[in-house]
Amino acid sequence: MSETARQASSGRDLAERLGFEPSQTVLVFGRGGECDQALRASIEEVTGAEVVNEEYADAVDVVLLWWRRDDGDLRDTLTRAKESLADGGRIWLLTPKVEHDGYVDPSEINDSGQAAGLGQTSSITLTRNWLAACLQPPAVM
Repeated sequence: MSETARQASSGRDLAERLGFEPSQTVLVFGRGGECDQALRASIEEVTGAEVVNEEYADAVDVVLLWWRRDDGDLRDTLTRAKESLADGGRIWLLTPKVEHDGYVDPSEINDSGQAAGLGQTSSITLTRNWLAACLQPPAVM
């Protein structure tokens, strides 16, 4: 397998590991420029559709929220992101790992999520620089 094919395969595996499925609508929320282009491409490959931005007016299946400690009020942003979700939807909150600028303490994620009416269902290491926490309204947990 070529290195390019191996990277494409591992990117697709990551999108599938995050639970992305064909026909889902995915909204990139927060700092749009933060979105890892390889992850974005893998999500689009798995879902079969381009990701949408905050201007999208309909409900979405998944919100991909890139967040750093100094980006503002996490609870308020999670509340806004939650309003974009279709029934059964989820938010993947992507934050820098502990050794990187903008690290967000897990207790802040938990507290902000609960205040926004969300519960954390899982977390994974997304890349060598980013962590991902899955947050969902209680009815779908």
